[in-house]
Amino acid sequence: MEWKKCYLDIILVPLGFMVCMGYHLWLWHKVRTQPLTTIIGTNARGRRFWVAAIMKDNDKKNILAVQTFRNTIMGSTLMATTSILLCCGLAAVISSTYSIKKPLNDAVYGAHGEFMVALKYVTLLLVFLFSFVCHSLSIRFINQVNFLINCPPETSNGIVTHEYVSELLERGFMLNTVGNRLFYAALPLLLWIFGPVLVFLCSITLVPVLYNLDFIFVVDKKKLGCENGHDCVSSSV
Repeated sequence: MEWKKCYLDIILVPLGFMVCMGYHLWLWHKVRTQPLTTIIGTNARGRRFWVAAIMKDNDKKNILAVQTFRNTIMGSTLMATTSILLCCGLAAVISSTYSIKKPLNDAVYGAHGEFMVALKYVTLLLVFLFSFVCHSLSIRFINQVNFLINCPPETSNGIVTHEYVSELLERGFMLNTVGNRLFYAALPLLLWIFGPVLVFLCSITLVPVLYNLDFIFVVDKKKLGCENGHDCVSSSV
């Protein structure tokens, strides 16, 4: 029966997706409850301090702010362009009459039917499309901040405050982070073309890699000094 050919797809692909989703839900919880233990929370706190410092001394630092946002927008533009180009390529493959599944029929596990092949490419297309939308919205918010950060607070009647500008900037960076994570999630889905086993293996490999990139590991200097034989004084007399 057909389900016997795709049982690996039914089991391993959702399992790998649940592993990644579980990690990101746990990361979101850590960012909300213990932000200074994560790179995302620490950087967000630093950006708020930076915006307050720039708006406080705007006459001397306005060019620095514009150049910083220009570099940020260039990075988001690159990712948005890459995502939409990949969407166009996948759309061309889906609409093509060439059957790309023929060379893979005997090389991978899992289902090889027309429906499953179409599902793989359409899923990839949607992931890249959502990544493009997130990066485009990120550019929109950062462009707004680029104008508002040079607006003196005393001339805006307290409307454009550094808290408001920081909130817009955080929305832009959050959308940028979501777009990047969707782009990373496309890697296991891309390997789905070659079988569901690679999807699961890539998903469980991606989690420890992201963990090392998302969390801050603080070394206990006192403990390190004692291990090296420096400044080790016994507490007992």
